[in-house]
Amino acid sequence: MAATSDAKSWLQEDDRRMLHVVFRVGDLEASKNFYTKCLGMKETRSRDVPEGKYTNVFYGYDGEETNFAMELTYNYGVDSYDLGTGFGHFGVATEDVFALAKKIEQNGGKIVRPPGPVKGGTRNIAFAQDPSGYKWELIEREKLGKEPFAQVMLRVGDLQKSIDYYQDVLGMKLLRTRENPEYKYSLAFMGYGEEEDNTVIELTYNWDQSEYEKGNAYGQIAISTKDVYKSAEQIKAAGGQVVREAGPVPGIGTKVLATVDPDGWKTVLVDNEDFLNELK
Repeated sequence: MAATSDAKSWLQEDDRRMLHVVFRVGDLEASKNFYTKCLGMKETRSRDVPEGKYTNVFYGYDGEETNFAMELTYNYGVDSYDLGTGFGHFGVATEDVFALAKKIEQNGGKIVRPPGPVKGGTRNIAFAQDPSGYKWELIEREKLGKEPFAQVMLRVGDLQKSIDYYQDVLGMKLLRTRENPEYKYSLAFMGYGEEEDNTVIELTYNWDQSEYEKGNAYGQIAISTKDVYKSAEQIKAAGGQVVREAGPVPGIGTKVLATVDPDGWKTVLVDNEDFLNELK
């Protein structure tokens, strides 16, 4: 996936960062308990849209002006969703996996993989599960940076094709890769900055599988851009697919565009100035 010189120029000029991840939940109150009491996040904002019969609630570890967030969507009357097989998990960094796992259980959360060394390594991890079934990897780090929300893991069918997309189309950096021949999978970590201070996308390629079911639970990732119209041109020039042309969202006015990666995972680029105005 080769970008033209103009597309590459805009990628260098644009100032992109990951804003939030969108996913659907069936119980807002139970979700609030898990994310605030178990994982220690705070609610940053919310909006109820009766005409659309849905509610959005945002959670994160700091203000959305600087940090990544989750946008939980509750659709009136829908209490469960299909997570599919393609979405993997979210990740949160902590200095003490054992202590965080204990806190989660003490506050009514569920630990589905007890704390301990990762297979084939020494770093401690654990896995928790929220009330809607989304799994969270608890990742132990010696020192925490400014962003505890560590990662969003998605499964892909062609790792190199996906790496090319996130680099050439979305302008991310390939931060690191990892191969695990014993369990037959490969990982690639993509982002706009180092993992300690930024949320990243963890792409997982299982050697014996190329297709996955999306389900209807996970939504998309939102990324900021200085100009959605220039970004739309750049994405097309780089060989990417635009599934929602650049323009304002009806009723809100925020300018956005949407693109999908080779496996159909959606990313929405949001005009940064409009996004900051939403936060006021």
